[in-house]
Amino acid sequence: MMGDKKEKIGIIIPALNSSAEINLTLLSLKETNKVFDVDLLLVDGGSVDNTIEIAKSYGARIINTSPNRGNQLALGALAVKGDWMLFIHADTKLEKGWIKTVNNFIKNPRNSNNAAYFRLAFNDQNSAARRLEKITEWRCRFLKMPYGDQGLLIKRSLYNLVGGYQPMVIMEDVDLIRRLKPYKLIPLPVTAITSANRYSKNGYLIRSARNLLCLTLYYLGIPIKLIHRIYG
Repeated sequence: MMGDKKEKIGIIIPALNSSAEINLTLLSLKETNKVFDVDLLLVDGGSVDNTIEIAKSYGARIINTSPNRGNQLALGALAVKGDWMLFIHADTKLEKGWIKTVNNFIKNPRNSNNAAYFRLAFNDQNSAARRLEKITEWRCRFLKMPYGDQGLLIKRSLYNLVGGYQPMVIMEDVDLIRRLKPYKLIPLPVTAITSANRYSKNGYLIRSARNLLCLTLYYLGIPIKLIHRIYG
């Protein structure tokens, strides 16, 4: 007896000089093809390290473009195959058990007009990281605003309906989430463990304050190029 046909899912990873972290990301995705018919796509923004070679070793297809994450995500969505798409950053690894959770979400027909994201954790034992995780949980629960480092699982039809990612150098995740808010954004009970480098480098308080400033400027309509310079 033939088994159920596997659901086709496209996984899009934007990357730029990500060799220090992408191996763990891809390792967490390695067994996806046991459940899904997977199209794994790396959209590279001009890496000069061995990011592309690592991705190829995991069977990823490669697209080369300019270093602009919004543009990379948008191009990836156009090029990847599958009725469902999973966007994941190159410095984020998914907790064991995510495949079963995602499969259950996809199999539920009510989720055709819903999108999903993962619970955020940082790869840092600093107590400041735990506090930021709690703030992120609050932001997602009450403001319905997950960020790109929490991943995004979405059906292509819904993605197209809301206009998808825009070629923005920053705030591309907030921009898309704003357009998704008329629909349900569902938290998945699985952790996405992301790099804390940008926080530990500048300090959690300074980095968080800068992020909040950039978000405020975005909602005030300040030009994206200026916000990007402030973001650093």
